[in-house]
Amino acid sequence: MSTRPEILFPLFAGIETLEGVGPKTAKHLAALDIARPRDLLFTLPQSGVDRRRRATVQGAELPGVVTVEVVVGRHHAPSRPSAPYRVVVEDAGTSFHLVFFRASEDYLRRLLPTGARRVVSGKVELFDGVAQIVHPDHVLPVEEAGEIPDFEPVYPLTAGLTQRVMAKAVRAALARAPALDEWIDAAQKAQAGWPDWREAIAMAHAPQAPGDLAPSAASRERLAYDELMAHQLTLALARARLRRSKGRATVGTGALQAKVLDVLPYALTGAQTRALAEIAADMASGMRMNRLLQGDVGAGKTLVAFKALLIAVEAGGQGVLMAPTEILARQHFQGLTPLAEAAGVRMDILTGRDKGAVRATKLAALAGGDTDILVGTHAVFQKDVDFADLRLAVVDEQHRFGVRQRLELGRKGAQADMLVMTATPIPRSLSLAQYGDMDVSVLDEKPPGRKPITTALVGMGRLDEVVDHLRRAIAEGRQCYWVCPLVEESEAVDLSSAEERFRRLRAALGEGRVGLVHGQMPPEDKDAAMARFQRGETAVLVATTVIEVGVDVPNASIMVIERAESFGLAQLHQLRGRVGRGSAASTCLLIYQPPLSEGGRQRLETMRATEDGFRIAEVDLEMRGAGDLIGTAQSGLPRFRVADLESQAALMAVAQSDARKLLSDDPGLASPRGQAARVLLWLMERDQAIRLISVG
Repeated sequence: MSTRPEILFPLFAGIETLEGVGPKTAKHLAALDIARPRDLLFTLPQSGVDRRRRATVQGAELPGVVTVEVVVGRHHAPSRPSAPYRVVVEDAGTSFHLVFFRASEDYLRRLLPTGARRVVSGKVELFDGVAQIVHPDHVLPVEEAGEIPDFEPVYPLTAGLTQRVMAKAVRAALARAPALDEWIDAAQKAQAGWPDWREAIAMAHAPQAPGDLAPSAASRERLAYDELMAHQLTLALARARLRRSKGRATVGTGALQAKVLDVLPYALTGAQTRALAEIAADMASGMRMNRLLQGDVGAGKTLVAFKALLIAVEAGGQGVLMAPTEILARQHFQGLTPLAEAAGVRMDILTGRDKGAVRATKLAALAGGDTDILVGTHAVFQKDVDFADLRLAVVDEQHRFGVRQRLELGRKGAQADMLVMTATPIPRSLSLAQYGDMDVSVLDEKPPGRKPITTALVGMGRLDEVVDHLRRAIAEGRQCYWVCPLVEESEAVDLSSAEERFRRLRAALGEGRVGLVHGQMPPEDKDAAMARFQRGETAVLVATTVIEVGVDVPNASIMVIERAESFGLAQLHQLRGRVGRGSAASTCLLIYQPPLSEGGRQRLETMRATEDGFRIAEVDLEMRGAGDLIGTAQSGLPRFRVADLESQAALMAVAQSDARKLLSDDPGLASPRGQAARVLLWLMERDQAIRLISVG
């Protein structure tokens, strides 16, 4: 079924085909991302107004919306155009005013003839001790008052749209909603008490009480589940396709891994051992591995990845380790060289800097099978890079690396296993949304010997004390990172503030003691500055951005972050993880500019309270919402109209297992439920998934 099913045609017609929607309204709706009747159906009311009728405005909570039947009294037309027009009305208990600005007297006398009975509804306020409604929402003859719902839904609006126009457009769209076959598992639907799709849509747009607007209301929960299910089906189809493309069984002998264990000064943690067992089992199976290795800063991911690469080499194949930046690639290469030497494995590095004869030699060694493990940047993607027998690709720092690149790399070794490492702890709900096509291993223990880091908050006014503290620490032979603030406006401002800080620290601590790295330096200069710091020739390294500090310098035990309130929580956590790698007790000083915003204070206090990256990620998610946490644009995270990733994480987990089970029972989605699921994918516009089914 590679064309949209006919039953959905009415929902995908132009928005102007709806009664009451002309070109002007269509333009306003477009501002809310509404282009077709389908979009209106998924734009649910965000709140509601209680319009149940009362006998009198007396005793009502004011200001508040009241609906009462009144007898119309005298009209008081204004003496000048800008003054209000007042109509006195009387309900069963008291009299009050209806107030209108810039309204025509003829119109108001027709709407509210003196002596007539009317039902009015609107916000009642006290003005000079008299109750009044300014521009009532509804004024109707008693016999037509049934049109006012007891509980009126309130929709998101944009300039030029009114609730009335919106409600009318929604009613017209609802009239087109077809009855669709059920794609949710029958037992699950019964247990959750969910209505059918069409009934759920109708109920969600006709709340009867405030509780009907909650995400947990049956109709809303069902519609949220549909979105999550469509998303998880898409991921599950991608995963199934990857698994169908036959993998190769890669079984290690353990010989090289044993040599590495011999030279390590400590034993693996339980989490590392567990993750390795999961990876080895995946590699040994006939299906392609697609696994995410998630661990907090300093949990020892690189070692796990290296041992996985050794499995590939033990089995007679090759492995590649890819890093997002040249600095990180070099660091991996330097860090792993002693281990590779201990194991007797031939390792090489390939980056964009390798040119001409040097590059040609490296490529020949790779294609001829003389190189066992290649470390590199995305330069390993280029057309002329060929492996003799690529078995495992390890990708470091996933979030810069979408599903598309995962597939690209997969082509280099048609059956290569894939392991993705991320040092960003991701709350479970998000990892399911973002990496639902992958299996996940989590490293949740720190290796022995990692000391806790003391974190302190320091106001900008105490900078001199911080510099004195540094002077003493340097005298004891310790090293320090000093991260300069992120000035969003421009890199030029970033740079001048870093250069200014560099000059001041040099003046305070001595000429040759302070180094500087920033984003606009040529790569060679950056590497040279980093190398001097690694060798201990400079004691303080001033850096502009977080990214530059991907370096591992065990002797660096102090991290100063200037204007820490301008960084996100995840960034602060990553930065702090750059210290605490050696034997010395480490400190992180968060320097802030008072007064702090509420969010700024909460971020800094969270940092002071915990070093647990998963806890920090949860707080970050609560504070920022899912889209911001990983940048919706680059994360491939879907935009849900109904589902809420933060509060409905549990639903996401159910949708994942349900989608995977449906596909394992019915890979071609050919059963009645499978066919219904195809309609769901069309309804939710998961084109990628539909293509995956049609190629089969």
